[in-house]
Amino acid sequence: MKDMKPVCKIAVVQAAPVMFCKDACTDKALGLIAEAAGHGAELIVFPELFIPGYPYGMTFGFTVGSRNADGRKDWKVYYDNSILVPGPETERLGQAAKAANAWVSIGVSERDALSATLYNTNLVFSPEGELVTVHRKLKPTGAERVVWGDANRDYFPMAQTPWGPMGSMICWESYMPLARVALYEKGVTLYLSPNTNDNEEWQATIRHIAIEGHCFFINCDMYFTRDMYPKDLHCPEEIARLNDIVCRGGSCVVDPYGHYVTEPVWDKEAIIYADLDMEQVPASRMEFDGCGHYARPDVLELKIHE
Repeated sequence: MKDMKPVCKIAVVQAAPVMFCKDACTDKALGLIAEAAGHGAELIVFPELFIPGYPYGMTFGFTVGSRNADGRKDWKVYYDNSILVPGPETERLGQAAKAANAWVSIGVSERDALSATLYNTNLVFSPEGELVTVHRKLKPTGAERVVWGDANRDYFPMAQTPWGPMGSMICWESYMPLARVALYEKGVTLYLSPNTNDNEEWQATIRHIAIEGHCFFINCDMYFTRDMYPKDLHCPEEIARLNDIVCRGGSCVVDPYGHYVTEPVWDKEAIIYADLDMEQVPASRMEFDGCGHYARPDVLELKIHE
């Protein structure tokens, strides 16, 4: 393991998107990046699909074997507010990362430049403003598959940061054991998890992964409410069935021993700040290094098709 900068000053942004509006979401992200940088953050992490929001509870008119016209209209609005990568929004985000002199990770709905397919994508920008990694979600979860396609590239990209290799798994990708191992084999020290998962079981999962990978697990969820949905959607009955608080958050940071560096934050927008002691990563691997001295490559082997 290469020498690492001993402390990572991180900001985990638990914020509400401006639903279905890429311009307003981007503007909000820029303001939050500047705010976090003003507090000394060197790594700023946003949730899954912050641009243009996670359409929780919406069916877009899909049922088995059929669609409807109103659902197609709502999907087209969401499509129009998904972004090209690279594109105008990524240019602005890169400029903000450069102005902040910080690494920035943010989830977006990516619109393919050639086809009409959308991807659930996580972007990482360097302090120089460069778009360093683009990671598309390997397998959208459940009904997400009617909105976003399976990743067809950018499976396990790693950003080489001063604190070691940094990678991301989007929400339930972290339930894919072999996907986790793909990051472990690349030496991940900062495991980013942009997600929309506010249940109790998820907290058990993230603490386990931190121990399993002996890495820092950055759990970045979003907070949003029912009244934040656009009023002109064609599915008012679907929105009406949602709880007042649709996603409660629960963002936090877990250390390589499975302990909370910051406790989960619930039911509000917040920027969570922490100083991560990166010396804990190699120290924690003394007795267990899953892809090092504790591995048995003669017995177990993972083949990754990059």
